[in-house]
Amino acid sequence: MARIDEFAPQMVQLHTQTQDHPLPSTTPFKIQEPNNTQFQIQPARGLFFRKLFRNLFYIHFFLITILVIVLTIRGLISAATNHHFRPLEWFPPLLASTACAGIFSFAWQSFTLCNPSRTLKAAFWLGPLLTCAVGIFLVSIGSSRSLAPAVIALVSSIVLSLYSCWVSPQFDHTIKVLSISTAFPPPRTTVLVVLTIISCTLYSSFMVAGIGGATATGTVFDSIFILVLLLSLAWTMQVIKYTLQVTISRVKYMNFASGTELDINVAFRDTLKHSLGSICVGSALVPILGLIQGSARALSLISGDTDEFLFSCANCYSGVGSRLITYANRWGFVYAGAYNMGFVQASIDTWEMFRRGGLEQVIDSDLTSSFCFLSGMASGAVCALLGGPWCLVVHKGYAAEISIYAYLIGYFMCRVAMAWPQACVSAYLVAYAENPQHPRFDSTIPVRIQELQRSRTQTSQITHFTDHLAEAEATISH
Repeated sequence: MARIDEFAPQMVQLHTQTQDHPLPSTTPFKIQEPNNTQFQIQPARGLFFRKLFRNLFYIHFFLITILVIVLTIRGLISAATNHHFRPLEWFPPLLASTACAGIFSFAWQSFTLCNPSRTLKAAFWLGPLLTCAVGIFLVSIGSSRSLAPAVIALVSSIVLSLYSCWVSPQFDHTIKVLSISTAFPPPRTTVLVVLTIISCTLYSSFMVAGIGGATATGTVFDSIFILVLLLSLAWTMQVIKYTLQVTISRVKYMNFASGTELDINVAFRDTLKHSLGSICVGSALVPILGLIQGSARALSLISGDTDEFLFSCANCYSGVGSRLITYANRWGFVYAGAYNMGFVQASIDTWEMFRRGGLEQVIDSDLTSSFCFLSGMASGAVCALLGGPWCLVVHKGYAAEISIYAYLIGYFMCRVAMAWPQACVSAYLVAYAENPQHPRFDSTIPVRIQELQRSRTQTSQITHFTDHLAEAEATISH
């Protein structure tokens, strides 16, 4: 039975307060009047951990704000008394890169809405290419600080280029799912995304002030402060991204599942009020467990069927990665917003539903997450290539660190902007897994399942033939 029926007592209820329309409309894309719409959420389990993480985020944000203010004031005083730090040569390139990140992020998500096919293909080629350009630029700086980031950038560009070639046959399916799920975006989605990008730009500029203040004095503790600020920037951007993702995925999920469209402003307020704890939990777990799962898959591909000692634990590690995704995956954010569930429980329920429906391979072959990741890398590279050469001209000593900071800010900003297409795809897949027979869904996913089954059958036949051929050759040799 579909999830929307199974959790009927707990699910989101939409109703109007007028007597003429006591029930929500089931007509697709019919918007309820926002002034008459009321959102009711039933209590959920696991509130303790959700409140704990939410309070930790608030406390962390408050302490980081104080730290940034202190570091900025101290840095300005230090810059006035000594001439080792030059604010007019350090701040403008990085602030310009931050502004560039906002402009690029908005433009990129607009391109995705207008032409998903070309934007996706561009991300898979521009991401590795621009990252390689950043690596070459860092090598050209010729300092010890830029060597390690340069190596990482060059190796990443090579790996991502190979990955783009490997997954290119999956482009068509991903483009089709992306086009279907992002069609008819919820009203005022663009306004919400633009306001979020502006907020992220201002917040990043605020963090830049703190990093500059710590750079002005340059003590050992200041290096630790900079690392803390970067970690805080990463977590806060993750929370903002998943807040946007939960909001939009809830609206799209309600439309796909029941034909009802919820006002996005109401959904955003309810997300901040009820789901922020789950978002804070997910923002801490998903990147870590995603990295473990990705490395496990890479190790499995490298090891293949070999029995060498180096790869003896590959299967075990791969099993751990597959198990962990059950407890923390990005599709869990759909249920976390729609049913006010704890993130871990939402992830478990979502993944078990995918397994029961035989959709695991379809989910694994979807490239939306990779598309958003490479879009972020392309944005970060553009920002680094703006701020880095600028510093190389005005003050070579700042070029390496400015490039790194600009890259990180550009990456996180674009990931926030790309949260809405990822939310639409997640909502589409979850709603389909609940009720594949719903007339709202076309043959896109069934056709993909058949393609994967044929591919798996052909691979099995080739492997079987190869094994028989090897046995025959062994018999003849004896």
